[in-house]
Amino acid sequence: MICGFIFMDKFVIKKASSPKKRCHVEECADSSGYSEKVLVKKKKNEVPDSLLEQCFVWRRIIEVNLSCDYTILFTKREATEIFQQLEQEIVYFSGDLSKVHVFGKWHNVPRKQVTYGDEGLAYTFSGITLSPKPWIPVLDQIRDKIQLATGQSFNFVLINRYKDGNDHIGDHRDDEKELVPRSPIASVSFGACRDFVFRHRDSRSKNSLCQIKPVKLELEHGSLLMMNFPTNVYWYHSLPVRKKVIAPRVNLTFRQLMLQCQKSTGNGK
Repeated sequence: MICGFIFMDKFVIKKASSPKKRCHVEECADSSGYSEKVLVKKKKNEVPDSLLEQCFVWRRIIEVNLSCDYTILFTKREATEIFQQLEQEIVYFSGDLSKVHVFGKWHNVPRKQVTYGDEGLAYTFSGITLSPKPWIPVLDQIRDKIQLATGQSFNFVLINRYKDGNDHIGDHRDDEKELVPRSPIASVSFGACRDFVFRHRDSRSKNSLCQIKPVKLELEHGSLLMMNFPTNVYWYHSLPVRKKVIAPRVNLTFRQLMLQCQKSTGNGK
């Protein structure tokens, strides 16, 4: 199957003209896969159960086994204030915790990273196990906004800081065993706008029999990308090198991890 690049503008859902009007955006697809946006007005006395129902402009990105939702979560002013707080308050890992184990060798991470979250959680990837630092107010603020916008709760966040376009992250899937099965991952970006590329697991080489083309997005300052199930089962994603980018970017991926008791009893489903 051959599929072309997917650009988000194709999936724009227009915002209601009055910010005071409550609305809910529903996504309907017919048997051919065509996606139609339907704007449903809330009744006057209905109370919205999330900010999604207060007229966020959501863009849905759909491909074969890929399902994502994208919106601008914070205004430019809010995003800049939060970005400045993150730059001042986040303390990143150093030493061995700033390395990854790939193909039998240890490598320095081409970015800065750190984890925050609930007590007792742990997250293992690329040969290292990271225990989270306690939540701080600026992270609580971001997490609360995501929860209001999506109705999803999160107990852990991985933070990556890219000093410029030379810092990057290669193809990978967020499919670690600690994640609650089928739970979404919320990716919030602050700072420089960077390209974000999805590649289907069966189309990562030129000689692949299945040629599904990559899906390329641009993640803006203050944006939220929801990666829904089964995206991370079938699609790898990366933040490639962009030498023309000279400004820093901070990305936070909020996740729902299983507690130790859930992992041992298999009750994470």
